[in-house]
Amino acid sequence: MQSPIQPPRRTTRGLTSVAEAGPVASLAKKARELDELDRKLRQTLPTPLRDQVRFADLRDGRLVFLAPSSAWAAKLRMYQAQILSSARALGAPAGSVTVKVAPLPPEEIIPDRHKPLSTSAARHLKAAAASLSDPVLKSLFLELASHAENPGESDT
Repeated sequence: MQSPIQPPRRTTRGLTSVAEAGPVASLAKKARELDELDRKLRQTLPTPLRDQVRFADLRDGRLVFLAPSSAWAAKLRMYQAQILSSARALGAPAGSVTVKVAPLPPEEIIPDRHKPLSTSAARHLKAAAASLSDPVLKSLFLELASHAENPGESDT
């Protein structure tokens, strides 16, 4: 009798996250570092300004910030010296600050898909409930009818 063929053993120790392998790993690491630098640099700014601007990149010794309008960009430029000294204290090789105006994308407004129950529909539900012998179903119809927009008014 032959023994069953054993599949070859794998030499890896489990699944590796995409963020931990190859070029994606270095990109993910840079994104984490930039996010951390963004958080730390914006903490040095006054409250209304820190909520409006975002740190975007550290490129060739330039700290690149994004502001939603030219007014916020002008306010941020007044803090260039403070931002540079904070960045250097954090170990970032920064020599200048660049502020770009990039309006935030508009918030997506999800339309309300709720349609009110008309008084006419409520009347029909109540009539249907009156004809039912099942008390559970009857109470469900009446409950649904109670959701009418203006139960005292009639439809025209």
